[in-house]
Amino acid sequence: MRTRACILVAGVSLLLGQRPPVEEAWDLVAAGRRREAIALLGKTVRADPRNPEARLLLGSLLTEEGQPAEAVAHLKEAVRLAPRSAEAHNALAEAYSAAGDRGAARTAWETAVKLDPKFAPAHVSLGLMLLEAGQPEAAAVHLDRALQLLGSSAEAAFPLYLRAKIYADRNEVEKALAALEKAVALRPDFGEAWSDLGVARKSLGDDAGALAAFRRSVQADPDNAVSQYRLGAECLRQGRLSEAIVHLEAASRLNPEDQSTLYSLQLALRQDGQIERARQIRERLAELIRQRDKISQDAMAALRLNNEGAALEKAGNLPAALEKYRAAAALDPEHAGIRSNLAAALLRLGRWEEGVAELRQALRREPDNAALRQALEEALKHAPPR
Repeated sequence: MRTRACILVAGVSLLLGQRPPVEEAWDLVAAGRRREAIALLGKTVRADPRNPEARLLLGSLLTEEGQPAEAVAHLKEAVRLAPRSAEAHNALAEAYSAAGDRGAARTAWETAVKLDPKFAPAHVSLGLMLLEAGQPEAAAVHLDRALQLLGSSAEAAFPLYLRAKIYADRNEVEKALAALEKAVALRPDFGEAWSDLGVARKSLGDDAGALAAFRRSVQADPDNAVSQYRLGAECLRQGRLSEAIVHLEAASRLNPEDQSTLYSLQLALRQDGQIERARQIRERLAELIRQRDKISQDAMAALRLNNEGAALEKAGNLPAALEKYRAAAALDPEHAGIRSNLAAALLRLGRWEEGVAELRQALRREPDNAALRQALEEALKHAPPR
């Protein structure tokens, strides 16, 4: 982003024989000296807190460096200083997304595309978020708009790949195939698109084309477990046992707990005459299934304990309800609803610090849950001073 004010400042700086710090920071980034750029921008922001460009670049770099909380702080200020900047709102959305706050990220991306309907990156990111949220029709609107704006540039490959997923879910395989073929033509190193292209070709009966696409996907991204599995499974289906074993073993190293990979690998080994190795893989698969069955059983027991806790709480026996909730959370620690019930019981018993901690844990598991976020805000508001 280059605002009119920044251009004027740049002109003055040139007259004085100095370059603006943001320009220097960009040069450092281009040279791969990102930490130096961050340090320079931090110094600039401390000296000039109302510099939106410095805030924007600093926040964006902090997001990429895995410091989303700090990034959000700077980017919120950048948005306050430049409220009409679609780039600032887009960068803030990226930081929110990295921080796990998907609700705030969506709002910021929606603001970005409203401010600048021709800002393609925000359309792509919003489309991806909507697709992940199970709203393919809404996602398609933004992806199609992005594709109109991006034309035949390499940047169009990713929205084409996402659009193909929507076509495939609708069973419009020919349209998915066309989108994926265009995506890999624009970006020949796009491994995930090659992998999905293999699936599309296979579903249309093009076995040779599917195998070729799966091979390209692994060449482009050998560390992708899904690509390795798909290639291995297709080789197995076509009787190419040696190649199948190589790729299925690679997929298993990358994702040791994938049942489909282990099943296909033991099958390939058995067909190849490697009976003992096949037996070992089959035992690993059986143990994995047992472990997952236990997790499922624990989850069912946790729900039963949670319901018992709710009944005790309704009857006025809050301490007993608390113990039920605590036992349920121990069995299923990832269940946000159980954790929120545990938090509520703790707060009602005056155990504010523990209750707030449990609410934070619940919100971490469901960052888009507005009710949880409001409950946490209310708890923090009413908590006694420490």
